[in-house]
Amino acid sequence: MKGTVGELGEFGLIRELTSRLTTTPAVRLGPGDDAAIVSAPDRRVVASMDLLHEGRHFRRDWSTAYDVGRKAAAQNLADIAAMGAVPTALLLGLVVPAELPVTWPTELMDGIRDECQVAGAAVVGGDVVRGDMITVAITALGDLRNHEPVLRSGAQPGDVVAVTGWLGWSAAGFAVLSRGFRSPRAFVEAHRRPEPPYHAGPAAAGLGATAMTDVSDGLIADLGHIAEASKVRIDLRSAAVDIPSQMHDIGQAVGVDPLQWVLTGGEDHAIVATFPPDVKLPARWKVIGGVLNRSALPQVTVDGAPWTSTGGWDHFGADPAGEDHAP
Repeated sequence: MKGTVGELGEFGLIRELTSRLTTTPAVRLGPGDDAAIVSAPDRRVVASMDLLHEGRHFRRDWSTAYDVGRKAAAQNLADIAAMGAVPTALLLGLVVPAELPVTWPTELMDGIRDECQVAGAAVVGGDVVRGDMITVAITALGDLRNHEPVLRSGAQPGDVVAVTGWLGWSAAGFAVLSRGFRSPRAFVEAHRRPEPPYHAGPAAAGLGATAMTDVSDGLIADLGHIAEASKVRIDLRSAAVDIPSQMHDIGQAVGVDPLQWVLTGGEDHAIVATFPPDVKLPARWKVIGGVLNRSALPQVTVDGAPWTSTGGWDHFGADPAGEDHAP
């Protein structure tokens, strides 16, 4: 498709974007009216939203528009799954410059649509606005299917901490890209297109998870939210965390201990949860620590000691070295 967003116009762009969408049985009314209608059999709607801003969360010279679309949808749909809910729908808010080629937002929509299909959801509406920089705003919706949500505040002393999904891969990919390389490809692709284990969230709820979150800001940072909400101390065992040999190779090449990426790198959107100690977990879950006790100073420790290295993501803090967000 030739031309720019400005040449196509607002309503032409909307028509082009919506023409690329698919639907699901949960969508009663999709794009085209004042609002969409999505069924909510549970009568409770789980909702989450997030922003991706060009230069802060993605770079067009590192990621295609399709990559950005997959990533934007994934990080929001993972939040729904981390509540123990099933993703149902997604809304898109898009800010783009008028001179942007039309192919960029259309490929972005293709990525969002395809990631929604992986999670079993559909894009049901949104808005487009002209602006100086690209911003992608996503609102995701989900359904609890008559189960109780799994909050951050339910971890109990004696629980085990288990994770499913990738840890540190996106951060390692960021390190590779930052140095002008494009391989090992698996890690670069993990940074461009995370692969959250969507079905693991509702499954964990069914197994009796007491607290749960996705790893978006870093394992220690996100478990820190659980520790604070549950008022407990969580201890991780570094020897229990899987570090692939290629990640060791990347770490050696750039002078970084790969454990740093695993513990503090974000944007992999793995699911981490606490479970009662007698729960038999499927093989996809890896036990990496435990909940030790109630604590007046909730914290996450590693091998019994505070983690003193930098890491974890705070949008209003100093950018930590190795953080997997575009500078």
